Amino acid sequence: MRLLHTSDWHLGRAFHRVNMLDAQAGFIGHLVTTVRERGVDAVVVSGDVYDRAVPPLAAVELYDDALHRLAGLGVPTVMISGNHDSARRLGVGAGLIGRAGIHLRTEPAACGTPVVLSDTHGDVAFYGLPYLEPALVKDEFGVEKAGHEAVLAAAMDRVRADLATRAQGTRSVVLAHAFVTGGEASDSERDITVGGVASVPAGVFDGVDYAALGHLHGCQTITERVRYSGSPLPYSFSETGHRKTMWLVDLDADGSVTAERVDCPVPRALARIRGPLEELLADPQLTRHEEAWVEATLTDPVRPADPMARLAERFPHTLSLVFDPERAPDDPDVSYAGRLADRSDQEIAEDFVAHVRGAGPDEHEQAVLRDAFDAVRADEAVREVAR
Repeated sequence: MRLLHTSDWHLGRAFHRVNMLDAQAGFIGHLVTTVRERGVDAVVVSGDVYDRAVPPLAAVELYDDALHRLAGLGVPTVMISGNHDSARRLGVGAGLIGRAGIHLRTEPAACGTPVVLSDTHGDVAFYGLPYLEPALVKDEFGVEKAGHEAVLAAAMDRVRADLATRAQGTRSVVLAHAFVTGGEASDSERDITVGGVASVPAGVFDGVDYAALGHLHGCQTITERVRYSGSPLPYSFSETGHRKTMWLVDLDADGSVTAERVDCPVPRALARIRGPLEELLADPQLTRHEEAWVEATLTDPVRPADPMARLAERFPHTLSLVFDPERAPDDPDVSYAGRLADRSDQEIAEDFVAHVRGAGPDEHEQAVLRDAFDAVRADEAVREVAR
């Protein structure tokens, strides 16, 4: 059975205020063409279909168009909700849509109930594990303490229990939206840290033939059977080095996996350039970036006049301007933003306690801070679901 694995469409999202809807429509067209021309038997979409719980109308219309075109090909699609989606909204009409071969899996309680498709070698069971917000699903899965590994492990226990009841030789595919240990994150993913931990071990997916993952925006192979497709389009300059692709996966009769990357259309190249403004404007080696979307980091010791306008004369698609004067790390003028770069909310809060009190928090106080941040995240998730 040939699968096309994609995720993280983020329909409705902009790139530094650039409307990406046309590029997203171009990707949908490419997806449909790939399904038709490469003999795809099933499409799997591993979450974050939309960029937010209440997407703009244009994004909903594009999603509707995608479903109609996929259904028109007669190729089954299995889709789960991600942490950006409203699971309840995405799942509206799932039963009716399922009759057209578009199988939406947004309910945590249904993790152990697969979509079963067949080929000449027998059945393939597709288990959809939507994004599992630990604070909201821990009771459903009977875990004592809310955490990503605990709830995902409990969901996978249901998958393996159901698989054990099926005919010998039944192959299995799991769709999941999670941060798996070994994956490389980018700046465009929403933090899902709970209890100080964001990731889960790849071993949680043991026992299935293929785990089609979503959440991280870079295409990655965690193991031969556990892969991220990544987002089909870039959503931050941290993705400058990404090759945006989908996975074309052949699941053989014995469950072995062969995977090929299929490139996605590139609306415009990304480039990060760095240096004093006058050097950036004159450097002949930067000619290749003149038509790219550009993030420019200026290292001038004094902020130059009209930097964006001057950059735009050579790089008309400059979208992001960063000032990072070359100073010693202990220079008092190092920016507050620079001091906070790459630090988590927990670490920033602990630094604040140390600054105010003269000593950092002890283990008990660290736990209190973690619980407070987790409570805020859970409350935000509840309110987002209720919208």
